[in-house]
Amino acid sequence: MTHPTCAACAEPAVYLDRAAGEHLCADHLTARVEATFRATLRGPGGLSGGERVAVAFSGGKDSSVLLHLLASLAAPELGLALVAVTVDEGIAGYRDETIAWARTLADRLGVEHRVIGFEEACGSDLDVLVRGREGRACTICGVLRRRLLQQAAHELGADRLATGHCLDDEAESVVMNWLRGDLYRVAGARPTGGESMVPRTKPLARLPEKEVVSYALLHDLAPELPECPYAHHALRSGIRGMVHRAERQSPGTLARIVAGQSELEARLRGLLPPADFSTCPDCGEPVLGGPCRACTLLGGALEKH
Repeated sequence: MTHPTCAACAEPAVYLDRAAGEHLCADHLTARVEATFRATLRGPGGLSGGERVAVAFSGGKDSSVLLHLLASLAAPELGLALVAVTVDEGIAGYRDETIAWARTLADRLGVEHRVIGFEEACGSDLDVLVRGREGRACTICGVLRRRLLQQAAHELGADRLATGHCLDDEAESVVMNWLRGDLYRVAGARPTGGESMVPRTKPLARLPEKEVVSYALLHDLAPELPECPYAHHALRSGIRGMVHRAERQSPGTLARIVAGQSELEARLRGLLPPADFSTCPDCGEPVLGGPCRACTLLGGALEKH
């Protein structure tokens, strides 16, 4: 059987772009990923020269590729100062291995690395916080992890918080917002008054997960690691299956979902009044009215445990 060759050269292909119907070799896939990363980095919501960037670094494939690209390309080209921030949720049988890999990669790339633990910051690890309500584990974890990353970025004096969200994540979020009936996010409305919040940037947002994972495999950024035992509870897990099936049946669906959302936001911009951040009465963090979700979740968990 003849092995497919790269559409740009005669080298053996390692990747098939089903939307374009072309194969790419390792070098041309690497070039594509890095070119898309650079273009996203310099586009709206990207980074400016000389910024201090906190990198949300779970140790998974997406965040490993993100840290690698920021350290090897963006930092020298833009004069960035990077600090990788890993949140240790305290999940038994899962987190020890991923944190060990995170430390290894940060050291290999010469990037400062901080680890923040749920137990220290929230009073209990995730396994304790979700006992008896495991079905909400991903919601609780996501809310608390986002707060800890924001707090860490602020305390570290970061200008931006970079996350490893790829094109698949962006498309899934669009669908989730529609299914939840979240008109505020569907319309692309942005709250005002959150000056103390470190703005996020998503340098991988235009890259399909398949390309990110392939790049990770090619560049020794994808060791065998355990899967989070709570992942199957997430609403996002079901949405992921839905959009991936659509992508397989009609290549390019993910990109069209995200492009359609951008067009919708442009058409609806300004139609909804902006919501204003206030201050959470319990922790002092910026919040869109009342106690923040993190304090509400922690209060319930601490009362129960």
